Amino acid sequence: MTSAEKALRIITADNPSPFTGPGTNTFLLGRERIAVIDPGPDLAAHRQAILAAAGGGRISHIFVTHAHLDHSGGARALAQATGAPILGFGPAESGRSAVMERLAREGAIDGGEGLDRDFAPDIALADGAVVETGEWRLTALHTPGHFAGHLAFRQDETIFCGDVVMGWSSTLISPPDGDLADYFRTLARLDSTGARLLLPAHGAAVRDPAARLAELAAHRRERTVQILAALREGPATAEALARRIYQIPPAMLPAAMRNVLAHLIALGELGAVSTPGAIGSDAVFSAH
Repeated sequence: MTSAEKALRIITADNPSPFTGPGTNTFLLGRERIAVIDPGPDLAAHRQAILAAAGGGRISHIFVTHAHLDHSGGARALAQATGAPILGFGPAESGRSAVMERLAREGAIDGGEGLDRDFAPDIALADGAVVETGEWRLTALHTPGHFAGHLAFRQDETIFCGDVVMGWSSTLISPPDGDLADYFRTLARLDSTGARLLLPAHGAAVRDPAARLAELAAHRRERTVQILAALREGPATAEALARRIYQIPPAMLPAAMRNVLAHLIALGELGAVSTPGAIGSDAVFSAH
């Protein structure tokens, strides 16, 4: 067990689902001045569990990895209960790449699943920002891919990685908040840190980060190969491709379609595929 793990309390919210696994992990770091990382959904029982876990300490900072409701929804109520400021990248739609900003303006791409549109941190953290007390020191890392304004937080050789890396599942990449090109860059960046432990917001700790990061990158490359192979058989929409490629329950198909759309947008930027009209859920793509 690392020193970071010894100083941690982890409380899992009662919001299990195919996308959250057993639920959202909320991390409490420190004993006297406590950092809360990802306060989770706006559930009174979860908030009370966080306050109880703080014990005699004072919650002094509330860090949010990204503005999805299962991570940020409970932030404001916890801030009101403790007086602690909320720290995050910025408002919910900040940090989007130029490509995603353009697609969002064009209005045909849909997306925004679970977006906490009212989220705005009290303190905005840029990439590399450091917040510390006598008990802990966290460095913010801008890690887009799953979400444009996603932050991870590093303490020594441990990274609280939000939804970018999970041990039990790959992450959803749903444009315009998700961006596959950003995701690949984030995987490479996390690998370059040499971190020994990743603590995701869903599921168990990742104790061999290099292997898991390589596995996730290979999974996305394989998915790209599958999409291109399917398009060589004829033009198709993201939904048609998802139905052909994925072997999943019907309820998971919308998420699979969003992942495929992220791949198609990235391939379009590389000139490997195109669509005659606006890029969106109903667009028909062809391989070049």
